[in-house]
Amino acid sequence: MSWFKKIFNKEEKESLDQGLEKSSQGFFEKMTKAVVGKSKVDDEVLDDLEEILIASDVGAYTTIKIIERIEARAARDKYINTDELDRILREEITALLLENPHSTSGNIDESKKPFVIMVVGVNGVGKTTTIGKLAHLYHSAGKKVVLGAGDTFRAAAVDQLTIWSERVGVPIVKQNMGSDPASVAFDTVQSAVANDADVVIIDTAGRLHNKINLMNELSKIKRVMQKVIPNAPHEVLLVLDGSTGQNAFEQAKQFTAATEVTALAITKLDGTAKGGVVIGISDQFQIPVKYIGVGEKMTDLQIFNGKEFVDSFFKRRL
Repeated sequence: MSWFKKIFNKEEKESLDQGLEKSSQGFFEKMTKAVVGKSKVDDEVLDDLEEILIASDVGAYTTIKIIERIEARAARDKYINTDELDRILREEITALLLENPHSTSGNIDESKKPFVIMVVGVNGVGKTTTIGKLAHLYHSAGKKVVLGAGDTFRAAAVDQLTIWSERVGVPIVKQNMGSDPASVAFDTVQSAVANDADVVIIDTAGRLHNKINLMNELSKIKRVMQKVIPNAPHEVLLVLDGSTGQNAFEQAKQFTAATEVTALAITKLDGTAKGGVVIGISDQFQIPVKYIGVGEKMTDLQIFNGKEFVDSFFKRRL
């Protein structure tokens, strides 16, 4: 059962449109140049489209799939007008996003109480800010939230998360700098159980050490939490910075190799023309994009909706 409404309201849709404006504008400027003076979607148009999708950080793997889908439609329909290309692209990309079998954006199993989310990602991707905004999202839905400051290697991370806890109005569990992150996680889930919390969100260190060390550290945090709550964490949320384009793909590869990532949050989409990264990462890794960051406001962390995302991405700006 979802804790959140599934239909976007007007304000959310406007924020999404604005957040994807740079991506949309950049995409259509290239598209217009590619089809100017042409009436039919031929090999040359498809070659240009392939370059545009890759330049938009959709990624080579997903770009090839999209081109193959359009080629199949062209073969079936015998003729595709360039005027139809926008609509066909929209349909094929939407279908691609909806094919992800785990795409249940915003849904959380309420039978697991407290629901434990472990948040991972490198420094600088907006991890702590995402946790704060996520806490606001749950808190606004009437849920009792507890934060755990598990990034004990950076004083700024603990301080920033403390500020967010005060701003949102939810408790935080923290220890001294340099403390064992697993100890913080243990105290956090123990506090959450004692106080009948609904959601626990635990930050982790944002360092990309080698895969073995990262795996060992995250595995230890999981084991310690499971002493209090079996099967915790219920979700491992990887935060990626959408503005880094292909680097976000590399981070996704490293973290999915080190731990079982079950959901993605892609941030900073409002400041970049690289919004296509959402399409590529969702398709390539088959992990649900559950949240996207489209602005500075506390409410600008949105529950991802594939259809609404594609609609905003393909909305021509005058």
